[in-house]
Amino acid sequence: MILLVGCGEKIKPSVASTGVGKDIPAQESWNTTITFTDSGRVTATVYAGHVAVFSNRKVTVLDQKIKVDFYNGREEHTSVLTAERGTVNDETHDLEAYGNVVVVSDSGATLKCEELFWSNARQLIHTTAFVEVTSPTEYIRGQGLESDQSLKNYKIFRVTGQAQANE
Repeated sequence: MILLVGCGEKIKPSVASTGVGKDIPAQESWNTTITFTDSGRVTATVYAGHVAVFSNRKVTVLDQKIKVDFYNGREEHTSVLTAERGTVNDETHDLEAYGNVVVVSDSGATLKCEELFWSNARQLIHTTAFVEVTSPTEYIRGQGLESDQSLKNYKIFRVTGQAQANE
């Protein structure tokens, strides 16, 4: 009796089982829309060119330009945020946005900064970064900000420049 042993391609272990590249995403998608809700009401809709979900870190990475539409408790649109990239905490649904962050409210105010954080539970945005806020009545620059997501009630922590609009 002759035993034939074939020379075939050896089965390679998966990347995950070798320990190499442990931080690979569990899921990826492109041109994605994510909707956040609270008690069935839409609070925000996120659009991203690329989304990577890292289950082990409980974080979703958004990149290739992101856009977020914010809504109030009556599901009325209040503002839109754009940024180069961001992350979402998968447990709290809080959002961090980075790179040329711009928030434009439906009431006419505009916020510009390099990083911004949105608390889903509190429906507030905040940053410690340098900010510029332009509204129909004023232009303010400063360090750090906390605001409702409609930019109607904001506080700049260290104002470095301010100008009133001519009436």
